[in-house]
Amino acid sequence: MPNKIKESDLYQPIKNYLQCLDYEVKGEIKNCDIVAKKNEQIIIVELKLNLNITLLLQAVDRFSLSDIVYIAVPKQCSVYKKQSKQVKKLIKRLAIGLIVVDIQQDQQYVEVIFDPQDYMPRKNKRKQDALLKEFNQRVGDTQKGGSTRSKAGLTAYRQRCIRVAEFFLSQPIAKGMQINKAISEPQATRFLSDDYYGWFEKVERGTYQLSKKGKTELVEWQVKSAHLILND
Repeated sequence: MPNKIKESDLYQPIKNYLQCLDYEVKGEIKNCDIVAKKNEQIIIVELKLNLNITLLLQAVDRFSLSDIVYIAVPKQCSVYKKQSKQVKKLIKRLAIGLIVVDIQQDQQYVEVIFDPQDYMPRKNKRKQDALLKEFNQRVGDTQKGGSTRSKAGLTAYRQRCIRVAEFFLSQPIAKGMQINKAISEPQATRFLSDDYYGWFEKVERGTYQLSKKGKTELVEWQVKSAHLILND
């Protein structure tokens, strides 16, 4: 196994595998490492370098979002190698599926050890709706599963704020209603007033322009988002 393997190194092999099964796959949706969707079916995969209680608790918690939940670990992880039989028994009892990724220097191999068993927990409709909203609104696959939120952060919310900020490149001063009509962004006024990223500054009541920070960071995020989407 290569040195300094990261959780995000498990992402691309599993994404490729699921895409071969005709799933649309995206990483880091509402704290889920991998979300795959085909028609009405949703699969969630949690990634970890080692099998531990944190991973199992995360996986069980995901049953509020989907009936089909897997955990994925490197085939070389010590607990799986030493206690494979007991590990499989425990995971099956939790109704979770198990995927192992054999990470070699030049190639990665994905093996589904077993699929989730029949299990019908009560899903949290509100949380599932939030998961699907983020999945459907996010343009492209902009964040590797397993990467930290602070390092990536190109969520659907930020993508929408970028579109609002880009409007100011052609019209330096504008109202939220103008932006709404021009780019069909119903939350434009809220994004301006909340100013979550510090990109907008008020000129007068209801009227805004790009802040100095907004002008600087907009260029950075345009480049980053274009790169991420092109490499989807």
